[in-house]
Amino acid sequence: QVQLVESGGELVQAGGSVRLSCAASGRTFSSNAVGWFRQAPGKEREFVATISWNGGLTYYADSVKGRFTISRDNAKNTVYLQMNSLKPEDTAIYYCAASTLNIATPTAALLYDYWGQGTQVTVSS
Repeated sequence: QVQLVESGGELVQAGGSVRLSCAASGRTFSSNAVGWFRQAPGKEREFVATISWNGGLTYYADSVKGRFTISRDNAKNTVYLQMNSLKPEDTAIYYCAASTLNIATPTAALLYDYWGQGTQVTVSS
């Protein structure tokens, strides 16, 4: 069993930056792909970014490509999401998730088994 805890969400002005962290406890997730998803009010949860178990592969949603960077430190059992050039439309609750499947960079939410509770990011215009 893996417990995931997100942190780092905050209120930021458009154009600003925020770094989210996803810390795992219970057992290591160094062998798992980890993804970030977000859900804005009144909208469905959407894929943001994912990283393979060793960090060698990453994949991003088109809406964040070039602005967001996902990374991981397996020694610290933590995955990060660096978000730059933030826009008001990035406002959402951000969730991290870990997959136990043998898929390098899964993008569908149903492919993930463990989820955190989410952290709020609000971008003001």
